Amino acid sequence: MADNAPPLIKEGNSVSLQCPMLSKTNYIVWSMRMKAIFNVHGVWEMIDLGTSRDVKKTNMAIAFLFQALLEGQIMQVRNNETAKEMWDAIKSRHLRAYRVREARLQTLMSDLENLRMKETSTIDEFALEISEFASKVAALDSAIEETKLVKKFLNGLPRAWFIHMVASIEQVVDLKTIGFNDVVGCLKAYKERIKDEDGKVENQSKLMFTKNECSKSHSYDQFKGRGRESQAT
Repeated sequence: MADNAPPLIKEGNSVSLQCPMLSKTNYIVWSMRMKAIFNVHGVWEMIDLGTSRDVKKTNMAIAFLFQALLEGQIMQVRNNETAKEMWDAIKSRHLRAYRVREARLQTLMSDLENLRMKETSTIDEFALEISEFASKVAALDSAIEETKLVKKFLNGLPRAWFIHMVASIEQVVDLKTIGFNDVVGCLKAYKERIKDEDGKVENQSKLMFTKNECSKSHSYDQFKGRGRESQAT
């Protein structure tokens, strides 16, 4: 993968670094690795100072850049004549995209932090809202930790309605290890248990939720496009 350290390639008795490929999201680390490779081969001055009098070093720097770019990226810098011009064009394009991505991530995380379950919403609908935030973050090549999703879900519930349910669940499960879908299933199972025949919640503070009952609710997984795999880093 592009974010992995570049492999070592043996050439006779010497070892050289293979240039990492530039992607949409790895510019910062890519530029650090490329600078290290340029320094090892003594051609960073072609980038840093833009010196072009040493034709051999200039060509070497350009060759390294071409090795680290996809075909479409090479076409974007084909009109630049020096390695420095190529580097600056790549930097400008990807830093701008990086900043847009970071701003988008910050906005999503801020909106998620402020998210609360509406009085007219169901547990499923609120859980789906959170799941959609996780999907949007994943689309930006990032991820929200499962524990944060669980905490957001429980903290975003109306306290007047669910405080006793949440308190009971917290006593029987480990919120650091339980999955998001599982805790949603726990709450749904608990809510169903404490409904009377008219569908109203009664005596919440006196009803306890057992660990065995919570384990039976782990089949909750109805959100399309969002499984635990999307939370992998």
